[in-house]
Amino acid sequence: MSDMADASTDAGTGGWGFTDDRGAALTAGRRPERVVAYVRAGAALLDLGVRPVAVYGSGHDGELLDPVKAGGLAAAEVPYLGPGRALDEAAAARIGELGGADLVVDVTYDGKSPYALDEAFAERLGAPLVTLSVSYERSLPAIVGRFAELGEALGAGAGAGRGPSAGGDERAAGDAGATAADAEAAVRAAAGRGAVRVLALSGAGPEQVHLARPHAWPELARLAELGVRFVEPGAGPGANWLTTDWEYAVGLGAGLVLFDSRANAVPPHRVPAGAALVPWNPETPPSAGAYAGFFRVVAEALDAGA
Repeated sequence: MSDMADASTDAGTGGWGFTDDRGAALTAGRRPERVVAYVRAGAALLDLGVRPVAVYGSGHDGELLDPVKAGGLAAAEVPYLGPGRALDEAAAARIGELGGADLVVDVTYDGKSPYALDEAFAERLGAPLVTLSVSYERSLPAIVGRFAELGEALGAGAGAGRGPSAGGDERAAGDAGATAADAEAAVRAAAGRGAVRVLALSGAGPEQVHLARPHAWPELARLAELGVRFVEPGAGPGANWLTTDWEYAVGLGAGLVLFDSRANAVPPHRVPAGAALVPWNPETPPSAGAYAGFFRVVAEALDAGA
């Protein structure tokens, strides 16, 4: 386990503990069994063998579960409660009908606050709140490793997490047997065989597009470490994105475009001539299986463009 982890289950007393990425040391009389989670965290836990009793979205989500972010949640019939910060007494009652919650799991970008839920709602449920970092300040292996540690602390079996959480990509969903190491090896090999320039973006409409800064997204940073040649958006405001127009994006001359496929984004309005398109979920569930699926798709696209 990492230095920040402190997870244990005492078979004699049933006591349980876990230190999250805010540094909060959480304890319970026994290992939690009924988990309510942010969609991204819940999909990762499901990959790891821990089925949430319910999940909630972020401020970008609507009243229906975004299939791109859902991974295997819909197939597992995990109820979706709606955007986290809009959860109210009715949502609390719904959780009660499902048997209640003894743990809430969210993500954090700043290492201080949960991303998608007001802490007061977890307090209303009487459940401790675990938040795990998905910040660019952490490497992708570290992020995936922390979720694996939480899954283990919640009773996930050895070897869990190899199944896909495809985020709506059917080709990624077919990659159930891939390991992260295999997928990374495929990316490294494909990147070494060609010189395809890659641009990641999120469409905002016919006049505007957000171009991803690769270092600000752990999965893109990891792909770059494996040899993928990303197009840098250039100077300008925005730590994670450069917001500009489609003409500027086309002028960057990428041969492969990773486009944000979530429901709150819009499809690419314009792309460079001859560029290949690959769907990208910037909130891919932090499990080895989910990222293995995405990396395999990227490797295939790089090979096709080599």
